[in-house]
Amino acid sequence: MTLPFFAKLLISLFLGLFIGLDRQLKNKPLGVKTSMVISVASCLITIVSIQSVAKYSVPGHTNMDPMRLAAQIVSGVGFLGAGVILRRSNDVISGLTTASMVWAASALGIAVGAGFYLEAVVAMLLIILAINVFPFVIKRVGPSSLRQKDLSLKLIVNESQDLNEIFKQIKKLHIQVKRVKVKDVKDGQRQLEMVILAAENLYTTDIYSSLKELNEIVSVDVESR
Repeated sequence: MTLPFFAKLLISLFLGLFIGLDRQLKNKPLGVKTSMVISVASCLITIVSIQSVAKYSVPGHTNMDPMRLAAQIVSGVGFLGAGVILRRSNDVISGLTTASMVWAASALGIAVGAGFYLEAVVAMLLIILAINVFPFVIKRVGPSSLRQKDLSLKLIVNESQDLNEIFKQIKKLHIQVKRVKVKDVKDGQRQLEMVILAAENLYTTDIYSSLKELNEIVSVDVESR
């Protein structure tokens, strides 16, 4: 093992460490161990792909692509990324950011394996900024709609109650209704399933308490999306 070979693997290990550390601090499926393994393995495959050309090809007789093996990393990592994408019961898709970080960890390993050290480090820093800093800044300086959160809301009301009156009461709480589904349930009651927009600094428990105080509502179920 030569020193440049070892240095590439070591650099890819640390770049994968930073990617995984960001996910693990946020309790996401992709952790430090997984991201480091992906980055180091991608780096190794890239090195082998490039150096195999010089070692096994015969000038004028063998036509070899130095990045042939590295090109297969992207499709292979796709299986890992698909494993962290989940569809929850409230129709919310989660894990897309984590899946992209899996792909990013492999990309950093490929870059280091191909000898683009500075580019890989800069890319890692930009990825960390894109995940942690830029969204925070955009929410603060951007339009107010970026500072709202989606909530899934289920209300049980008596069949005799006027639904329009309930919506008027909800609007008084400064809650915007995005989608509504109404269906009949047992004992002469109706269920309202809604996706609502509320201010980001408004606690879910505060919304629950405010809706629970309305006389028209029998039960309340609020879930963060």
